[in-house]
Amino acid sequence: MAKFKRILLKLSGESLMGKQSFGIDPERLSDYAKQIKEVHEMGVQIGIVIGGGNIFRGLSGSQKGFDRVRGDQMGMCATVINSLALSSALGALGVKNKVLTAIRMEPIGEFYTKWKAIEAIEAGYICIFSAGTGSPYFTTDTGSSLRGIEIEADVMLKGTRVDGIYTADPEKDPTATKFKDITYDEIYTKGLKVMDLTATTMCKENNLPIYVFNMDVVGNLKKVMDGEEIGTLVHN
Repeated sequence: MAKFKRILLKLSGESLMGKQSFGIDPERLSDYAKQIKEVHEMGVQIGIVIGGGNIFRGLSGSQKGFDRVRGDQMGMCATVINSLALSSALGALGVKNKVLTAIRMEPIGEFYTKWKAIEAIEAGYICIFSAGTGSPYFTTDTGSSLRGIEIEADVMLKGTRVDGIYTADPEKDPTATKFKDITYDEIYTKGLKVMDLTATTMCKENNLPIYVFNMDVVGNLKKVMDGEEIGTLVHN
């Protein structure tokens, strides 16, 4: 039995680069697809949001002279590219999936609604939610929170390149210690950057727990589903 019945999996666009300096690493993409298929075959219902930072980040673009709204729209398009790549990789493994977009762009993807998404998930499809919230000034973290709440997920699984939440950045501070679990209030008071504040507040107010773990280690997604404590749980 999987620990969770329905999940919202948030994947990092930067992690898709793998060993490359930009773009999509086919090996990393394949690893992700295989892990997702493995969990899907356990009977877990899956929604996915993937960032676009391996292609373009709206916020960093605005700092370099792009209009913020245009920059965020470019970032939304980047998430669509990554979503199509993941959809293709899952399809190659025989996994039924749909790409749903927050902005109309048929036939690239279906226009997102909560009820269409839940119907597809319950019919055995993996749903990949792209184009963020469809509005500028919101990150894909906020898009993940929103979609997780809308599809009534049991948990948001935030796949990163670190194995949980630490007292400081473990890549910069070797003395940083890891939390097994932490409350939303503690995240605020300690000033920890798990997600942006809008996304964190949405999860807190709607009682959607977040589990942060290292998705780049093959097999970790199944370990989370098996109940192994390999990351950090954020809860009320």
